Amino acid sequence: MAAFKISLWKFIASAKEAMLMAFSTRSSSATLPVTLKVAKENLGVPESIGGFTLPLGSQINLDGEAYYQIISIFFVAFAAGIHLTFVQQLTAIFIVTIGTMGTAGIAGSGPVILLAVLSMVGLKVETGTVFAAAFALILGIDVILDMGRTTINVSGDMAGTSIVAKTEGLLDLDKWK
Repeated sequence: MAAFKISLWKFIASAKEAMLMAFSTRSSSATLPVTLKVAKENLGVPESIGGFTLPLGSQINLDGEAYYQIISIFFVAFAAGIHLTFVQQLTAIFIVTIGTMGTAGIAGSGPVILLAVLSMVGLKVETGTVFAAAFALILGIDVILDMGRTTINVSGDMAGTSIVAKTEGLLDLDKWK
């Protein structure tokens, strides 16, 4: 944000309402009305930009979800003493990138995608396996992880929207003083 001369601290202070809503609901879709309001009223983003970029971002820009998936895949592999090959790593990155774009902004949908990705890279979660035990550890704290990754997703959407508005010369800079 520094490259665009937008204060990170001002952004956080202005966006906290949407960030807290994302944290508590664990859903990008449920947070969208608050995110649109915050972008317009607190960040100075015009409706013409926020109305396009924020709904789009809530569906395809799931950065937090992608990080979660990749870290979880490596956790399960390392827990089993398996070092993923370069091809498996590339496969995981490709599948996660495509998979997170299709993930609905619904709370708790991450582990479902994770199961599919684990299987695709050869880490089949079956009863009694170390893969299942490692997956169970992730699943046990998933609610907490979901709060964080949804907050990251929504924050990223608002930051990207603010940058688009700024580069287009449409950001209300009075809101940033």
